Amino acid sequence: MATEGKTPININTMSSCLQRTGQLGFSQDIPTDVVVEVGEANFSLHKFMLVAKSNYIRKLIMESKDSDVTRIDLSDIPGGAEMFEKAAKFCYGVSFEITVQNVAALQCAAEFLQMTDKYCDNNLAGRTQDFLSQVALSSLSGAIVVLKSCEILLPISRDLGIVRRCVDVVGTKACNEAMFPCRSPPNWWTEELCILNIDFFSDVLASMKQKGLKPSSLASAIITYTERSLRDLVRDHSGRGVKFSDPENNDSEERTQQRHLVESIVSLLPSDKGLFPINFLCSLLRCAVFLNTSLASKNEVEKRISAVLEHVTVDDLLVPSFTYDGERLLDLDSVRRIISAFVEKEKSKKGLCSVSLQRVAKNVDSYLAEIATCLELTVSKFNAIANLVPKSARKPEDDLYRAVDIFLKAHPSLGEIEREKVCSSMDPLKLSYDARLHASQNKRLPVNIVLHALYYDQRKLRSGVEDKEGAVNVVPEAIVTRGQVKADITLAKENEALRSELMKMKMYVSDLQKNGVGASSSKAPLLVSNRNSKHTFFSSVSKKLGKLNPFRHGSKDTSNIDEDLAGVDITKPRRRRFSIS
Repeated sequence: MATEGKTPININTMSSCLQRTGQLGFSQDIPTDVVVEVGEANFSLHKFMLVAKSNYIRKLIMESKDSDVTRIDLSDIPGGAEMFEKAAKFCYGVSFEITVQNVAALQCAAEFLQMTDKYCDNNLAGRTQDFLSQVALSSLSGAIVVLKSCEILLPISRDLGIVRRCVDVVGTKACNEAMFPCRSPPNWWTEELCILNIDFFSDVLASMKQKGLKPSSLASAIITYTERSLRDLVRDHSGRGVKFSDPENNDSEERTQQRHLVESIVSLLPSDKGLFPINFLCSLLRCAVFLNTSLASKNEVEKRISAVLEHVTVDDLLVPSFTYDGERLLDLDSVRRIISAFVEKEKSKKGLCSVSLQRVAKNVDSYLAEIATCLELTVSKFNAIANLVPKSARKPEDDLYRAVDIFLKAHPSLGEIEREKVCSSMDPLKLSYDARLHASQNKRLPVNIVLHALYYDQRKLRSGVEDKEGAVNVVPEAIVTRGQVKADITLAKENEALRSELMKMKMYVSDLQKNGVGASSSKAPLLVSNRNSKHTFFSSVSKKLGKLNPFRHGSKDTSNIDEDLAGVDITKPRRRRFSIS
């Protein structure tokens, strides 16, 4: 292999190792007679040394139409120029190192070149087989490294059985580690599997499942693999740096690979319930939404989240949402399907007032409060989620009131009708005392909601029931005198009359708002004349509201109840904040 000879070879294109091989093994008086091309690399070698070990090269030379073959193209050899160089060293009798990283490639190259014991004793293929059995596949880590090296050797590595052999060894040893851990931490083997691509990882899981590994151990391996393979998408909930709606970026090779990865992971999830933490499932759903995976994959993850929705926190529900360029995106369709499936399941099993449903209702209301500030959240979308939970599951509706109030403040341009639609999902009679107290002074609420809150307090107070601080105190019957009974009957009648008058007042205020300033001024004389009358509409309302005033030291003038209500004196401090204001 000396550079001197009949065929001039550029020394820069020769392998330095093979150059040394020629200097050690042969006299420089023996010129090279063949150039082997492997991609862009050229190797100047001797035919008789290659033919002695490789049946493939021997047949190429013998079957060639050219009687004097001077060039051979072996660009298709597995492992490329590096593996051919080692095979050539073996032909020249030069020592080199076989490792767990290169043994699979050497095995494939030896089989490609037909350097087997059938053609020559103690050939390269036999040496690599011995190394695989005695060294590389004797440990779990070694077998995983060999299997990893087979990824760039497909399909020949699978055709030769190297992949199957490695998968069987990895599956067996991983099962032994999972059932009888010998190292710390006990799940160290799951970290080792993370270097594999998703196809080989699937093969290993199938092998482990066939060998009887518990589903919980399989789930542990899947969780670790997902977190390592989708580190940025699973753990970084901001989605920064990637514009979701950019189709060019979404169809990139990287996004396509990640989409395939997520879909494959979803298909590997065991069917057993409760194996995966809820935050992992929500993170996986976020990846599926972000990468726009198939509908089947997203539905499968949503189904699993719905099955354990009672354990979901507000932060978990917020995982499917993310931001880019300072704008927040929400996948409300997924959240709506998850809640709807859970509610239907609870209706069929435990009814509408189960503890699980109440817990979910509280989380849904808190979730609505978190997303209420998003400008793209419309009234219909807000109500669609709020109305998924049965009203009987909310006791009381303070959390929903807080979400409504935040939504109204974040969307100040809403008209009266739209604000009434937002409040339609809420029952003002189911608010706690403090919440009703806040609602009675809330300028953002529609008039009818304020009136309902005030009327409810009047009725509760006069009937002897005070729902304050969440407690209900009923006046004992023993201390109720006959005169009090008669007074209660009278007040009950007055309350009914008051309800009718309040409705008339609401219609009057609505007419004023519809007709505008001109109509209001035209009705002004009527208003003045009615005030001078002894038994007028407004004097009657004012008189009765004064009697039934729920605020002990507040102003008794309620003639301007549809306005600011600033005259009400709240003597006790708020115990809870029901608004972002």
